[in-house]
Amino acid sequence: MKRSLFIFLVLVIVACLGGVLGSIFTIRYLDIESAPYNSIDERQQLVLASNTVDTAYKIPEGLDFLDAAKMVTAAVVHIRTGYGPGNFSLNPLLDYDRPIHSSGSGVIISDDGYIVTNNHVIEDATNIEVVMNNNQRFYAKLVGTDLTTDLALLKIKAKDLPFVKYGNSDNVQPGEWVLAIGNPFDLNSTVTAGIVSAKARNIGILREKNNYQVEAFIQTDAAVNPGNSGGALVNLRGELIGINTAIATSSGSYQGYSFAIPVALVRKVMDDLLEYGEVQRGLLGIGIGDVNASIAETLHLTVSQGVLVSTVNPGSAAEQSGILRGDVIIEIDNHIVNSVSELQEWVARNRPGKEIQVTFIREGEKRTVKARLKNSNGNEVMEKKEVSYSIDGATFENVPYRELAKLLLEGGVKVKDVDDGKWKKAGLRRGFVIGYIDKVPVDNVEDLNRILDYKKGGILIEGYYSDGKKGTYGVDW
Repeated sequence: MKRSLFIFLVLVIVACLGGVLGSIFTIRYLDIESAPYNSIDERQQLVLASNTVDTAYKIPEGLDFLDAAKMVTAAVVHIRTGYGPGNFSLNPLLDYDRPIHSSGSGVIISDDGYIVTNNHVIEDATNIEVVMNNNQRFYAKLVGTDLTTDLALLKIKAKDLPFVKYGNSDNVQPGEWVLAIGNPFDLNSTVTAGIVSAKARNIGILREKNNYQVEAFIQTDAAVNPGNSGGALVNLRGELIGINTAIATSSGSYQGYSFAIPVALVRKVMDDLLEYGEVQRGLLGIGIGDVNASIAETLHLTVSQGVLVSTVNPGSAAEQSGILRGDVIIEIDNHIVNSVSELQEWVARNRPGKEIQVTFIREGEKRTVKARLKNSNGNEVMEKKEVSYSIDGATFENVPYRELAKLLLEGGVKVKDVDDGKWKKAGLRRGFVIGYIDKVPVDNVEDLNRILDYKKGGILIEGYYSDGKKGTYGVDW
């Protein structure tokens, strides 16, 4: 009896399980019409809510561009330049007008308003306007330029700005992902991606009267077009590794390769311009050329890469260190140099008076010497532009802070005396405090010198007399 009951219970349980499994199979796998619905979106959400599988796309580590783009975009600016004398008005309520030409990009490198760009972006401009990512506008002061590297340093009057942190371009390797950020074709805050294709490229685009140009570009395949010049090349940590400068093109637009000045060189040039107003360039004083297989065979060299010394200037750092014509330089400060562009970059990072280590091959023997670099005048000292307090018939002096505060100015330069010249002809009188030139604040006499160095044509002078009366003058500069 008990055995029959047990068998019966087993059959009932098996039958129930079979029914349940059959129902599940039928519901899940057979084409049974589902309940009607009116919203595709609601249907998707319903189905996805019951799906426990994570459908979010997982970006491989090292390939996430989002953070770098967000970090850098706000610190890349649009630079617009004006050319020509402009339209002056003695009515201070009228706007200052000068023809505007959209020119390129710039990168904020300090929270108080220093901006790096290319020299060719602002070259010959009579005024420079900076447009931020949030559409704020500033008139920029040109602090200094360097033709040998095609770099320029600007300054705007602002605080607490986003800026791009310097990276290390020496650590960048071919194949590494990079982002180019700028304003091509007036399209603000454009981000493109690519990889580093090569380093220390010399493409022969820079020209300098003394042949001191330095071309050691980072080559990438990130899309760069007209308007990107002066913009940022960054790694995926959002660090600045280069300033986008040129493209290889036969059409004027991007055709596959772009070139950026490495940040290691940018840093040195920016510090020189900030401190001295011009680049302090250390030179070995040699004529050089690349070594290739043909030259190596002709000269019976033991190496097929390096930099051949063709001439040694009398009294130069190279001559004093014992470097001779025919030597093949292979290292600077223990860094291998296989080409002229690599040697130029490593030497150009140093100021006059700096001692560097030069390794070269002479008659098959490897030798190393110390060379103390000199400037173009043959000196080992840094040379700063002298500040002139007398400029074209007028004498200027700095203004005490108390007097500036009364005039509601943060900086200014007082006209101490006026004799015959451009200033007097324009109507400026003794005691006038210059607060702005072409809408750019003037801090002191040194600042006045720096601003006027780069001015051509008509300039707009604005300021106050001691009684608070405002003066606006057009000076034919």
